[in-house]
Amino acid sequence: MSSTNTPTLLDEVRRIMRLKHYSLHTERTYCDWIKQFVKYHRMGEKQALFEDSEAKIEAFLSYLATERNVAAATQNQAMNALVFLYKQVLEKPLEKRIDAIRSSKNRHIPVVLSVDEVKQILPRLEGVAQLVVKMLYGSGLRITEAVRLRVQDVDFDYKQITVRSGKGDKDRVTTFSATLIPLLRNHLDKVKSIHDKDLADGFGAVYLPHALAKKYPNADKAWGWQYVFPARSLSVDPLSGVTRRHHLDQSLINKAIKAAVKQVGISKRVSAHTFRHSFATHLLQRGTDIRTIQALLGHSDLETTMIYTHVLNQGGQGVVSPLDDLGI
Repeated sequence: MSSTNTPTLLDEVRRIMRLKHYSLHTERTYCDWIKQFVKYHRMGEKQALFEDSEAKIEAFLSYLATERNVAAATQNQAMNALVFLYKQVLEKPLEKRIDAIRSSKNRHIPVVLSVDEVKQILPRLEGVAQLVVKMLYGSGLRITEAVRLRVQDVDFDYKQITVRSGKGDKDRVTTFSATLIPLLRNHLDKVKSIHDKDLADGFGAVYLPHALAKKYPNADKAWGWQYVFPARSLSVDPLSGVTRRHHLDQSLINKAIKAAVKQVGISKRVSAHTFRHSFATHLLQRGTDIRTIQALLGHSDLETTMIYTHVLNQGGQGVVSPLDDLGI
């Protein structure tokens, strides 16, 4: 779709996404979907994108639903990438209705650990991994929210955590376990020493969203804006070329969880998100109001939170099996 003298379609997508300050994760995701779309229709020339645009998108989205059986959220993500391509890059907004076959919205009962299983797993985690997982379970955080926490987002006095720009770009406040206070204070003392050394070495800046970076030009080196869980080493930001200390890679936490679960011998498919599910379910078991749990989790729709009532009703809607009455 290009020659060596002209930028490729994906080059243009990246350029515009960076001008609009999209995250690197979103940039990679959108580029991947656009690449798949082009490959699916075997479009060798850019001009082919302008021919029967809506029909091409409709066919591709239907293929994702019927042949690849992707989830509804995944299909929506692909649609968003293609809308961005046509509106922002090709400057040809879609005009006709897209009537693709929709992916089914099957809601699966989430995997939840018992309180005893959580007790078994946590001691088998070590160091930072254990602290992160305790926050996942103790505060109902998503793994991305945990690793992106800033120092100023943890309120020791009120025992609460502010999650900024969570899913749906919403802020929320959630609970914070008192048992973590000494552990986290000790951890932050070590992080502060790392930050002070970075500053002394001429570094110490952290990534800030574009609007904040413009509003507070010196905030990127301030202690309050540093990540609670920083990476072990400095790295070059692929978007700006600036050398910074990024946050901890969430894959390290998932690897630690996998190893701990294997040691315990639990057969459930446990991931970082399992601890968030367990947080909600165990609060429900303790009698916490469902709307309070909804607020702590940051769900916009109560129906999403209600899935945890189904977890408690597993085993035929909570009905005791007649076999239990036999006593044999």
